[in-house]
Amino acid sequence: MSAIIELKDVNLAYSASQTMALEDVNLVIPRGSRTAIVGPNGAGKSSLFKVILGLEKPDTGQVRLLGQEAGLERLIAQKVAYIPQSSQVNWQFPATVFEIVLMGRFAHSKGMFRRPTKVDRQIVEQALERLKIADLRHRQIDQLSGGQRQRVFLARALAQEAELYLMDEPLAGIDQATEIMIMDMLKEFQCEGKTSIVIHHDLTTLDAYFDHLVWLHKHVIDSGPMDETLTSENYQATYGIGNGLFLGNAKGGSHV
Repeated sequence: MSAIIELKDVNLAYSASQTMALEDVNLVIPRGSRTAIVGPNGAGKSSLFKVILGLEKPDTGQVRLLGQEAGLERLIAQKVAYIPQSSQVNWQFPATVFEIVLMGRFAHSKGMFRRPTKVDRQIVEQALERLKIADLRHRQIDQLSGGQRQRVFLARALAQEAELYLMDEPLAGIDQATEIMIMDMLKEFQCEGKTSIVIHHDLTTLDAYFDHLVWLHKHVIDSGPMDETLTSENYQATYGIGNGLFLGNAKGGSHV
């Protein structure tokens, strides 16, 4: 399986304190995988996303995306969809569900002020139908529940027609039906040859939801197929002393 993302010797320091956010990160993400990134708070998970998205330039190291190392801005805009943490979004922004999802088409525009085409609107409607939120198309975003908001952002990512989906804690604070829908959607993406990378905190669902795993604590503790990397040893190396958290079929013992 070819790589969709390759990071080599990546280092990144927080500009204000010069504290290291990422240290000597070497990582390969397989194309077409459902990858989870896990680690404690402050482990560099969001910083890793920022490096991949080109929002932070690493102090040292190389980043390759879709086989390219240079000229990534346009590539990222068209091929990479990002769903941020709910807490990072200004939910008071005056926009309807349809308008938010339509933003996913902007990267395909040939001009900043180009009006949406009939095709753009059809793609948006298809995304709304697929996420079962077509009846909310005229609703203001601040009037939605947490689960509905996540569906809107996933619909926007669908409308973008991306190849790579980066999702920062998408399952936090949502209802079970939306959680199941999101994870089913990631499986559909995989069947279409697309890749999803998810920052995830519920270790008990790792082997059910994902097939590739990255343990991160400033640097990569381990990464690889789920059945090889979901181990008690990796948990302890990433989080410290085990606390009895159940890891399902984890190697090295079911409890850590």
